[in-house]
Amino acid sequence: MNHVPSNSRGTLTFVSSKAEIGEDLRSLNPIGGKQRVRLMLTCLVDSFFGEVGIASVRVLEHAGCEVLFDKDQTCCGQPPFNSGDWTAARQAAGFTMRALLEHPEPVVAPSGSCSAMVREGYPMLYEGMHHPLVFELSEFLVHQLKISEWKVTVKTLPARRKIALHRACHGRAIGLKDEQAMLVSSLPWIEMMEFGQQEQCCGFGGAFCATHNSISAGIGMEKLHNIVDSGAEEIVSGDMGCLLHLNGLIKRHKIPLRTRHFAELLAEGIA
Repeated sequence: MNHVPSNSRGTLTFVSSKAEIGEDLRSLNPIGGKQRVRLMLTCLVDSFFGEVGIASVRVLEHAGCEVLFDKDQTCCGQPPFNSGDWTAARQAAGFTMRALLEHPEPVVAPSGSCSAMVREGYPMLYEGMHHPLVFELSEFLVHQLKISEWKVTVKTLPARRKIALHRACHGRAIGLKDEQAMLVSSLPWIEMMEFGQQEQCCGFGGAFCATHNSISAGIGMEKLHNIVDSGAEEIVSGDMGCLLHLNGLIKRHKIPLRTRHFAELLAEGIA
């Protein structure tokens, strides 16, 4: 990873892993009463969304975790996996396994897409492999740390605003439902807006947006029109691929919307 969340505050620990690949993927292991987690930052966070990495660290620390960040981590292998090049996908997966999976701590990622790749894709790449302990951020907060309402500690609340939540398709692969909505809707300055066809794909689809760009853009524009009609000011999601795609359409067509990752909204409430 070229960029790391360097200006987060708290217990972020940098580590360098040289462990070999093995089959023992271990259970959650809180140490000294404080949950240690390994942060898996994605390629899009590394290249385009550094602020999401910073927000993710702040959110996890606020939730009582010690965050470990391994600078040896690279791409999880999803692009070649989705393209059918499983040999290249295994090569990329090997780096991720050495850096993140051969440790007792659970892995947390601010992305349903990459979480789904590691948790559901790796057992397809490696026969007999158990599903790794990799969690999407909201999933980890709600189901592992049992947080249903975000604790706000800022003295002055941010300005009230209306947001539309985009539920990314890959979240369904790992069973995400309303975890992100639960956390975001607990913020007192946020008004969640309903809009038409909320479950519809945004049109990103990884390489699909490049190989079928006209169809991809059409799907995205339909989603954006529905969101604009709702009166929302921001689109919030848990996947940067969707946000990158939608933000490109927003800028090209001068649509009055902003895009944010839900971790950034939670971080706004941390003093």
